[in-house]
Amino acid sequence: MSSSPEFSLDTADQRVSYGIAMNMGRNIAQQGGVEIDLSAFLVGLQDGLAGAKPRVSEKDLRAAFETAQERAEAVAAAGAAKQAEAGNQFLADNKARKGVITTDSGLQYEVLTEGKGAKPTSDQTVEVHYHGTLIDGTVFDSSVTRGETISFPVTGVIPGWVEALQLMPVGSKWKLFIPADLGYGNRAQGAIPAGSVLVFEVELIGIE
Repeated sequence: MSSSPEFSLDTADQRVSYGIAMNMGRNIAQQGGVEIDLSAFLVGLQDGLAGAKPRVSEKDLRAAFETAQERAEAVAAAGAAKQAEAGNQFLADNKARKGVITTDSGLQYEVLTEGKGAKPTSDQTVEVHYHGTLIDGTVFDSSVTRGETISFPVTGVIPGWVEALQLMPVGSKWKLFIPADLGYGNRAQGAIPAGSVLVFEVELIGIE
């Protein structure tokens, strides 16, 4: 791999330019399905900025993008299948643990602290603290880490949360094990790969 060309990030324009390119690179890497040719990429960027006539026909561009999309979908499907296999095994093992309760939907939960308050209904708004991880322990979101609770409508979250919240008395702290079909399904969501089982520690602070 060749070394990066000399550059400066001293001015606002330079930093914005770097930021735009960094975000583009991250998005491309997350989507998968295409190997970026940097020389062709830079020529296309320069032509676009200059308003130059495209060097590739619209037909050929469309065909190339369709091929890349097919590759990306294949990569995503393979990743989701791998996640689903690991998630299903995790849920099967977890279901056998003492203290883990499995509902008819497939949601699993473990009561860490049993509260004494009321249970929320579907038309209410709740205040919670939560810590979310993948089954390998990777943290993808946490109000605990941010140091502040969050409030939202009971029905404004993923199905696994909607179900669990209506079972929890205020003051409870539960650990939820949410199958992919009660979470984000076969679509990636930020740091959450497609097909992922989600693990949350949820503390129900109150009903607003």
